[in-house]
Amino acid sequence: MLKRELLDILVCPKCRGELEYDKKNEELICHKCRLAYQVKDDIPVMLIDEARMLDG
Repeated sequence: MLKRELLDILVCPKCRGELEYDKKNEELICHKCRLAYQVKDDIPVMLIDEARMLDG
């Protein structure tokens, strides 16, 4: 589980927009870029090349 303090300062590395934490899938979601950044062992992987494109 990511700490609230970390979630408050993290932004999308592509657009610097807000991120939403999806606890179920353990991802940080940028709705503007339609990217999902995986969280592995409570560590966000904030690499654009490793982000997953969202459907739709």
